[in-house]
Amino acid sequence: MFIGLDLGTSGVRALLVSEDGQPSHSTEAAVPMAHPHAGWSEQEPADWITAATDALTALVAKAPDQVAKVRGIGLSGHMHGATILDHSDTPLRPCIMWNDTRSHAQAARLDADPAFRDISGNIVFPGFTAPKLVWMADHEPDLFARVATVMLPKDYLALWLTGRRVTEMSDAAGTSWLDVGGRKWSDDLLTRSGMAPSQMPDLVEGNAVIGTLRDPLAIDLGLPKGIAVVAGGADNAAAACGAGALREGDGFVSLGTSGVLLAARDGFAPKPDSAVHTFCHAVPDTWYQMGVILAATDCLNWLSRMTGATPAELTAELGDTLQPPGPVRFLPYLSGERTPHNDSAVRGTFLNLDIATSRADLTRAVLEGVSFALRDNLDALKSTGAQLETLLAIGGGARSRYWVDLLATTLDLPLDLPEQGDFGAALGAARLAMSGVTGTSPTQIMTRPPIAETIHPRADLRDAFTAAHADFAASYPVLKAMP
Repeated sequence: MFIGLDLGTSGVRALLVSEDGQPSHSTEAAVPMAHPHAGWSEQEPADWITAATDALTALVAKAPDQVAKVRGIGLSGHMHGATILDHSDTPLRPCIMWNDTRSHAQAARLDADPAFRDISGNIVFPGFTAPKLVWMADHEPDLFARVATVMLPKDYLALWLTGRRVTEMSDAAGTSWLDVGGRKWSDDLLTRSGMAPSQMPDLVEGNAVIGTLRDPLAIDLGLPKGIAVVAGGADNAAAACGAGALREGDGFVSLGTSGVLLAARDGFAPKPDSAVHTFCHAVPDTWYQMGVILAATDCLNWLSRMTGATPAELTAELGDTLQPPGPVRFLPYLSGERTPHNDSAVRGTFLNLDIATSRADLTRAVLEGVSFALRDNLDALKSTGAQLETLLAIGGGARSRYWVDLLATTLDLPLDLPEQGDFGAALGAARLAMSGVTGTSPTQIMTRPPIAETIHPRADLRDAFTAAHADFAASYPVLKAMP
């Protein structure tokens, strides 16, 4: 048996997977988020440890006989978070999260230096790790002077599990400190952002065994002694491992807190000005590209808070049959936007509201707005040379049949719904543990899941949604021009 331990934005999931790759049990524990100022998002690393402890002990209680056979734990987690440790490995401040935009000025400053795009293959986005440390140097100089190690969120869990400071290629690629093509830390980029190579964790591939579970911790958690801990992958890279997206032409679309459209690539083919992310994959000698929107199901959750109806109640009002594009338009930039705009300041809006506009009209507009933003991402990916004929649909939003029909039609691509449900990143983390512990090739383990159903675009609505997307795309410049 193997465990995938996934540190998500809202909580930790522990997934138990058998050696034949079948998930058997899962548990979850919530992690709170703080927003002390507008545009800020922070979490306490201690809360990750508490949630991971709760999830793992619950898994032991749920399936003690199977847990007794666990040979490895693989990790996945949200990217870019600046987890700042002193020389005793104690966090100096709360983690600055991936969706925190406070360092927009510092990101622009770094991005103006051509070396960052040339070496990392990416725009320096405000959510990336490097500008957060520059922000600390500017605004928290006393704390910055005490920085001994910068960890990424899931790697802080690895430190807790094994005592080792280590990260892997897919997470390191989102820092703006990695030579993504060369798969190594860039001393040049570190120096240009005021950092030193000694402040970086050791760098390995995602299926590398980094140590064994500390004996006292194994006793406390009720886990067997000697379990191997495998480095794992950043959340989207791990999800790609869970979805079997390892080779050119493989890809998925994820309707999670954020929205992701990912394409695996056999080589390194960056195009930074597209605002597409080009990152190392969690398996050796492989890369992936993705477009990212900062709010996907978060937009529906926001509407839920505003209306007092649950997300399920909101989508239920639309029925199961896809309707033509509605008159109300929603731009889903509640937290700014990455692909294709790289704009931390833009904010969301409704257009064409009318006295007759209903709650269902707003829901429909939100689902359409997120789908149109993902169509922007698809167009950006295609501009890099990525070729996608079909996509796997994962994430919580993929449980809405209306939304999946809408997205397939908007993207004009068939969407495959997996039988197994929403276990992408945790399953990928477990698969990386299998590869690391057994030595089996990732391509033998990380196959596509069985498909329950393929959702095809609605041919009768394709032209209508193409035209509506064009209107949506034309709205961004107008929104930006508003005072």
